[in-house]
Amino acid sequence: MTHHHRTLFFKPWATLWLAGLLAFGAPAWAQLRIGMPSGFTGSVAAGVKENHEGARLYFDTINARGGVHGQKIELITVDDKFDPKVTVEVSRALITQQRVLALFLNRGTPHSQALLPLLAELKVPLVGPSTGAMVLHEPVNPWVFNVRATYQREAAKAIEHLGSTGITRIAVLETDDSFGADSAAGALKGFAKANLKPVLHEKFPRDKPDFTELAKQLHGSNSQAVMVIGSAGNTANAVKAIRATGSRTQVVTLSNNASDGFIKLLGEHARGVIVTQVFPNERSVAYPLIKEAQEFAKAKGMPGVSPAMMEGYAAAKVLTEGLRRAGPNPTPVTLRDALDNLRNYDLGGLTVQYSPSNHTGLDFADLSIVDANGKFRR
Repeated sequence: MTHHHRTLFFKPWATLWLAGLLAFGAPAWAQLRIGMPSGFTGSVAAGVKENHEGARLYFDTINARGGVHGQKIELITVDDKFDPKVTVEVSRALITQQRVLALFLNRGTPHSQALLPLLAELKVPLVGPSTGAMVLHEPVNPWVFNVRATYQREAAKAIEHLGSTGITRIAVLETDDSFGADSAAGALKGFAKANLKPVLHEKFPRDKPDFTELAKQLHGSNSQAVMVIGSAGNTANAVKAIRATGSRTQVVTLSNNASDGFIKLLGEHARGVIVTQVFPNERSVAYPLIKEAQEFAKAKGMPGVSPAMMEGYAAAKVLTEGLRRAGPNPTPVTLRDALDNLRNYDLGGLTVQYSPSNHTGLDFADLSIVDANGKFRR
């Protein structure tokens, strides 16, 4: 955790000065304090930790160079246990007690949806939510600034790609929540474009699902590929259950599982799994964004960056630019206004753009496959 250190004064005149400053309404927000409520434990923990690691990589480097307007960025993380009710509770505390300028990089579609009334009530922006839920894009929410493409775009692209390679018997397994419904809607758009229909389309519970029967159904459908829409832990368990039936069907999943942690969860079943991506290849130095992140990681003695780290890194870079443009004494509202006017910002080979009528930020979508070495290959 990076902390903003404050100098303590002990002289009487300084105490009077400080009391006077407080009496006349100094800004209540701790300078450049940012709150990250996310699932640091539970089924999404692997990806969340990598999101956080990528964000810290950028913030720490900026802080080491003097911060923003001479002030350091302090990232406060809170575990919401991947429970939407807890997300709202801890986020309210972050805003009202910790006085954060923004919420940042939280994971989960139902969780982000649950935050929307709170953002409007307390007038605090949410920057870079780690979800591609369409509800955060349309209609445009004045307090939400996305830094990644939608799940619907990813899911449609994956299905269209499978269809273009001659795979026609495709199944869909979706988590029974708003994330599953949103992503499946994108998959169905892909089916329509490819002039196909799913051979099997079933839901599973978000909490502790048993995939035994679903895996048998899938095997009986004689599918050539299956799109599994779920958290990293649940998706990995689904893959293991599918393989236990003897099925060799091609597994496809979305970018919420684009983490090294997900590959570890898959274990011996990782090779050949297709994962959609919303940032360029994390080893492609052709993109200045990737090259910069790799250099910062090397300077910190890290082996490299993962796709989930790049999502956190990019979100941190956008937030930092917003803080710069908000001036030396930002408030949540001036930060919101600064981001709302961010036009053609070069993230490093990718352009981020916001306006009052568009808060999508980026629309990049790609496909990767896990190779024999447990790495994402494009």
